[in-house]
Amino acid sequence: MPVTQQKPPLIVVCGATGIGKTSTAIELARTFGGEIVGADSMQIYRYMDIGTAKPTPAERRAVPHHLVDIIEPDEPFDAARYAEAARRVVGNLHKTGILPFVVGGTGLYIKALTQGIFQARPAAAGVRDRLRAECEALGASALHERLRRVDPAAAGRLHPNDAYRILRALEICETTGKPMSAHHAEHRFAESPYSVLKIGLEMDRAALYDRINRRVEMMLEAGLLKEVQRLLEMGYDPELKPMQSIGYRHMVDYLQGRLSWEEAVRTLKRDTRRYAKRQFTWFRKDTAVNWFSQEAVDAIRLKIKNFLQPPSIYTNIMPDHS
Repeated sequence: MPVTQQKPPLIVVCGATGIGKTSTAIELARTFGGEIVGADSMQIYRYMDIGTAKPTPAERRAVPHHLVDIIEPDEPFDAARYAEAARRVVGNLHKTGILPFVVGGTGLYIKALTQGIFQARPAAAGVRDRLRAECEALGASALHERLRRVDPAAAGRLHPNDAYRILRALEICETTGKPMSAHHAEHRFAESPYSVLKIGLEMDRAALYDRINRRVEMMLEAGLLKEVQRLLEMGYDPELKPMQSIGYRHMVDYLQGRLSWEEAVRTLKRDTRRYAKRQFTWFRKDTAVNWFSQEAVDAIRLKIKNFLQPPSIYTNIMPDHS
C-alpha cells in the first residue's frame, strides 16, 4: 500500500539474531538517504558492545544510528520508555525529511513504537505486596487458577509457573476492575501514528543456526569474556537484567565457577539458537511482515520504493537499483 499523506512513513527491518539486519538496513538506508533507529533491548546499554553485536564504528559512520548506547546497565528501561524515546527520534527525522529505518529483533519494542503499549495505572496500595505474599504461600499455579476464573483469556496465554505475569494480570484486574485481556482488546484498536512497511529477513533454519554458532565464536575471539570482566570490575551487579542476558550470564557463570569454559560456550550457542527461534515465532505471527531472504536487497529496495510512491519530501532517494 502506498504511503498516505496523513501519516509519515516508517520502514521496519526485523528478524532473528545473526541474520544480517544491520548490514541489510545500512544498504537500504544509504539508498533512501535514511537513518537507523535501533530496536534492540540490549544495544541501548553502554559498555555492552561485543555481546550485543552493536553496529561497528564504521557502520555508524556509514549511516547515523539512534538509540544505541543511551543508558547505563543499571538504569531501568522498558518498552514504554523505548516507545517514548523512539517516537521522539522518529518525529525529528520526519521533520527534516529523513526516512527512519527501525532495525532490530526486539519485537515488543517494535510493537510499542508502531502500535503503542497498554499502560495500566499503578496498583492500589498494598495489592502488589499482598499478591506476592499469596504467591509465596500458595504457589504460582494457585494464582494462575484464580486468574483463570477472573480472566480466562489472559490465563490461557500464561504458563502456570509464570509468576511475574500472573501477578501483574491479577494486579491489573483488582486495580481497574477490568480483566487485563479487556484492556488489551481495547488498546488493539488504537490507530498507528505511522504508515509502516515491515521487512522481515529469513533464511534456512539450519544455515542460520550455523551462522549463529560461528558468530558466538567470533564474539568470544573479539573479547566477550574481557568485556564481562570489565563490567564486573566497574561494579555492575551480575544480577542486573542486562547482565542476565544471553552471553553475559554465560560468561558470569564461567567467571564465578558455575560452568566450565566448554559448557559456557555450548550453552551460549544453544541459548542463542533458542532465542532466534523465539524471535521467528514472534515475527511470524505478524501478518504485516513482508519476508525476504537477506540477499534480496534489490527486491527489498523495490518494495520500499513502491511503498513510498509518491516520494513526497523524501528527496534523498538514490537512483533505482532494481
